[in-house]
Amino acid sequence: MRSCLAGEAWLWLAVGVACWGQPRPPYIGTRAQPLEYPGPGREAPEPRDLGEVRIGYFGPPEAGHPEGGTLWQGATLALEEANREGGYKGLPFRLVPAWAENPWTAGAGVLVRLLYQERVWALIGSIDGAATHLAEQVALKARVTLINPAASDRTIHGASVPWMFSCVPGDHLAAPVLVGLLGGRPFVLVSATDHDSRAFVAELKTAPASHIEFQSGTPDVSALARRVAEAAPPAVVVVAGARDSARVVAALRRSGCAAPVFCGPSAGRRTFREEAGPAAEGVLFPLLAETAGEAARFGAPSDYAAAQAYDAVRLLVAAIRKAGLNRALIRDAVRELAPWPGVSGVIQWDALGQNARPVRLGTIRGGRVVPAARQLSLGAMPRAFILR
Repeated sequence: MRSCLAGEAWLWLAVGVACWGQPRPPYIGTRAQPLEYPGPGREAPEPRDLGEVRIGYFGPPEAGHPEGGTLWQGATLALEEANREGGYKGLPFRLVPAWAENPWTAGAGVLVRLLYQERVWALIGSIDGAATHLAEQVALKARVTLINPAASDRTIHGASVPWMFSCVPGDHLAAPVLVGLLGGRPFVLVSATDHDSRAFVAELKTAPASHIEFQSGTPDVSALARRVAEAAPPAVVVVAGARDSARVVAALRRSGCAAPVFCGPSAGRRTFREEAGPAAEGVLFPLLAETAGEAARFGAPSDYAAAQAYDAVRLLVAAIRKAGLNRALIRDAVRELAPWPGVSGVIQWDALGQNARPVRLGTIRGGRVVPAARQLSLGAMPRAFILR
């Protein structure tokens, strides 16, 4: 986390600040051929002394965790189903979790123990972009497949690691959904300082009329909301984690802001709906998963992260059953099994291993995430999308 911004923990930034609109590294999105792993390992025989097949899980193993709870629910549901189907040649699958609330201080150690001592065959993780970057570095050295179910940060794939796959579409696919809806009109951008929020803002590729950046986890954003309401902007875009986004949106409602409000993908998380309550109704955001599959598999309390964690485990189970217990061959099978028909939607890897599924617009109605109308514009925004 960055140090708290002075004063009320927010700052008006000019359109031309030096950090705005920085291009992605040139190696991202320029590769035409799929990444491959040409190294050794495929010749290793399958071990015979196993009582179970272990899959690593880098995330909090708690259903009640505010950020990772639904991910754990989706992953465990998928594993339970796989074991009811017979596991792997009669051996049960088991998720072996490892987590540290501050991944960059203790996470590397728990990951090393998980990958080198627990004999896991692949890894699911993690709950955000920062933790997934860390998991990628360790997975690369251990030469083990890592499937990311939740982090949409495109730069996770910037190092061209052939062991890295992401079930979730990237910010480079989600951000244009909002940009197209704005249609070139001026807007106020309100964003948090966390890694994922800044990664999404970098993909917007259009400058706001004004940009307010606030410290992640700020408990009271009422002054920020009043400033936005007084400016009377044509539109407001909120980019932050699920809890922070919920606080800002609720504060904007209370402030009387009359502009339509758009959010980043985190508005599709269960935490956003729970924290924002009625204020979440009508907010528009990029929809990272097919809600039909989400509702059918998990019910209303879940979210896109649960659906994609479920898909990550089911895909990995299918890869193990196809390849056998060999880390390099499991990686090959994960690549070859796409397109994969997941409950979150089709998983189709791009050259770097990220899901290339198109992203559409979503909203919240009656406390549920649903697709928004196909054609919307700021000039003809339904009353349900206007803050009152």
